[in-house]
Amino acid sequence: MSAGKDPLHGVTLEAIVTRLAGHYGWEELGRRITIRCFTHDPSVKSSLTFLRRTPWARQKVEQLYVRTRFEG
Repeated sequence: MSAGKDPLHGVTLEAIVTRLAGHYGWEELGRRITIRCFTHDPSVKSSLTFLRRTPWARQKVEQLYVRTRFEG
């Protein structure tokens, strides 16, 4: 897949989590992707720690980011 077609190209995991949390809020994010780092005392830092170690959860977060249409 070329960089021009990859919607995640150049986007850090921190930027993804920050943008999703800002867009949905932690409560809704935890409903959409039921993982503890989103439902119990959520923070960007704790989420990054978990997602970097857990490929299946990271994939779900990345998929939600790609499906979410951000303006601007």
